[in-house]
Amino acid sequence: MNPATALATVLVDELLRCGMTDAVLAPGSRSAPLALALHDAERAGRVRLHVRVDERSASFLGLGLAKRSARPVALVCTSGTAAANFHPAVVEAAESGVPLIVVTADRPPELRATGANQTIDQVKIYGTAARWSTEIGVPENRPGMVAYWRSLVSRAWGVAQAPAPGPVHLNAAFREPLVPDGDDTWCEPLDGDATGAWTRVRAATPGSVLHVPPTRRGVLVVGDGAVNVKRYVAAASMAGWPVLSEPSGNGRYGDHALSAHHFLLGVPEFVERHRPDVVVTLGKPGLSRPVLSLLRRAEEHIVLAPDLTRWPDPVRSATQVAPEVEIPVVSGDDGWLRSWRSADLAAAAAIDRVLDGVAEVSEPRLARDLAASLPGGSLLFAAASMPIRDLDQVMRPRRGVRIMANRGASGIDGLVSAAIGAALAHGGRSYALLGDLAFLHDQNGLLVGAGERLPDLALVVVNNGGGGIFSLLPQASVPEPFERVFGTPHDVDLEALAAAHRVPYRRLEAAADLPKTLAGEGLRIVEARTDRAVNAELHARLRAAAQDAVRDALAS
Repeated sequence: MNPATALATVLVDELLRCGMTDAVLAPGSRSAPLALALHDAERAGRVRLHVRVDERSASFLGLGLAKRSARPVALVCTSGTAAANFHPAVVEAAESGVPLIVVTADRPPELRATGANQTIDQVKIYGTAARWSTEIGVPENRPGMVAYWRSLVSRAWGVAQAPAPGPVHLNAAFREPLVPDGDDTWCEPLDGDATGAWTRVRAATPGSVLHVPPTRRGVLVVGDGAVNVKRYVAAASMAGWPVLSEPSGNGRYGDHALSAHHFLLGVPEFVERHRPDVVVTLGKPGLSRPVLSLLRRAEEHIVLAPDLTRWPDPVRSATQVAPEVEIPVVSGDDGWLRSWRSADLAAAAAIDRVLDGVAEVSEPRLARDLAASLPGGSLLFAAASMPIRDLDQVMRPRRGVRIMANRGASGIDGLVSAAIGAALAHGGRSYALLGDLAFLHDQNGLLVGAGERLPDLALVVVNNGGGGIFSLLPQASVPEPFERVFGTPHDVDLEALAAAHRVPYRRLEAAADLPKTLAGEGLRIVEARTDRAVNAELHARLRAAAQDAVRDALAS
């Protein structure tokens, strides 16, 4: 057996023994040993292999798979710029805590810095975005190699998950020949441990519990990627605290969850009367500036952080950080919670009146109705720009829907691929809410080869002819250069694009038609056309109506 085949065989086998269920491959020549080993493993029923021709699309597909399954997924590519195209997904995985095992094939050292074809410096190419990065030495037919390879993979698997999930990078240098030579002999057994991984890595024991001071005037804020959400939402409810959850925090359910807190906290009179004694934050908050301002005003801001080497504190207001927190049950007057809830209900009712008064398709109503209408057990993947913000401002509390977004670095790239990956891992009805630019940025995500798995996923694309979020930002005040350098209008026919990829397409003609337009199975596209200027005006009306309703509630 040639060394390249031996290394690839052992590397894939050890990943499977560690628990890998999915791998994503972007084909190439230097990665041939890994591609063949993965293909053999899939044929044996040991792994689900996903193949994509575009490395960026492949990497975001893997990101979506790992994000939804919470299990490391292997990304495999050839040498050169292929590895560089993985970088945006590696950055997002690092910032959002998604476990990835990135395996880049490389030329051997003697070919580097010589002008050899498809050869760049791949050692630690992902910089600080990788939790751990190492080069696998060029394989040699000598005793000790198998233990080295298997222990290295076991370590990569463990580091990708603890103390906090994230990407790791293995750079594998292969000399030719790159394909099996028909000889199965090797100087030592290639087999691993029959009971599982070569080295079993266990997470560290959590530190001591931080006891929150007893108070009724507390607030729980749930940001993106929060863990142990049910436990802390239940504790906050027992303590009489309101729960302010971003959509992708998945804590917006139950009687204590609010839906219009973005607008409540924009009313100075409300903020003045509702300064909390303590705010506990889970996950990574950052969608709503008014919520971030609340963190600054709290007497105490406690951050729950499973990894004490890094924690989210975007406004540097944290007074304590702990891996585990106990929120005590406090009896007494529930006036604090009632005041939050009455203002929230008033604001939400005002929002509904504005949205329901317009029969045409609008972006906020689409977000509200989509989140409300999805069947239980569904997955909703939202773009990190306007779609997730619309959900944050108008989504009503509900159970039974898992919401995800790439809010680690909040990039526009790879969202079609990430949504497909998440949907494949979810295994049930799935939906994505994307803007037109995000959709076009990753239209290669629709390039799925014959025989590859396709999810049950409706891609709902809001087409406002450009970058809609900029119409709501200060950039809109400079009209002369706005359209070219911010609005970036396009004239792409999404129906024709869908036809080119043979993906079923429907257009949402009226707001009330959403349920029947979403109906169907498999991968499909729903286009919702809106106008950026009209959308900006509608958001202004929503803000005014909601805040007026809050002021009326305070005065009553």
